[in-house]
Amino acid sequence: MAVYKRRVRVAAPLDEVWEFHSRIEGLEALTPEWMGLTVEGVRGPDGEEDPDVLDTGTEIRMAMQPLGVAPKQQWTSVIVEREADGESPWFRDEMAGGPFPKWVHTHEFYGDGDETIVSDTVEYELPGGELGRAMSPFGRVGFEPMFRYRHEKTKELLG
Repeated sequence: MAVYKRRVRVAAPLDEVWEFHSRIEGLEALTPEWMGLTVEGVRGPDGEEDPDVLDTGTEIRMAMQPLGVAPKQQWTSVIVEREADGESPWFRDEMAGGPFPKWVHTHEFYGDGDETIVSDTVEYELPGGELGRAMSPFGRVGFEPMFRYRHEKTKELLG
């Protein structure tokens, strides 16, 4: 399985950065428009629609149509772990349905004085069976612009 990692330093306190990333509005704000993201529904672990916080067990149903011309893809992500306490909160989401056979995204946050380090780690496998697995290390070519945008947007909105 391939792994993609990226970090950024944000000139904002940990609690603000964590709160922003703990809400569906954060996901929407940090997804590049060219991805064509539509959040179709969010259900909390207790079945509540549109919960305030993306807690463990929250399911996010999305559709994406990159560049507005690619085939529309359905994507379901589930928050499988979340640790909000302490000096380095984190959460992990997994694709429960969508274009990738494997997608595990760990979001980590580290306070450093009045700033925060945001770290993204994605463990993934590209579609296409054996060929997809062989080509997975090249997935970073597509991920880099998306995560660069996410990190720059985080700095813009919170820094």
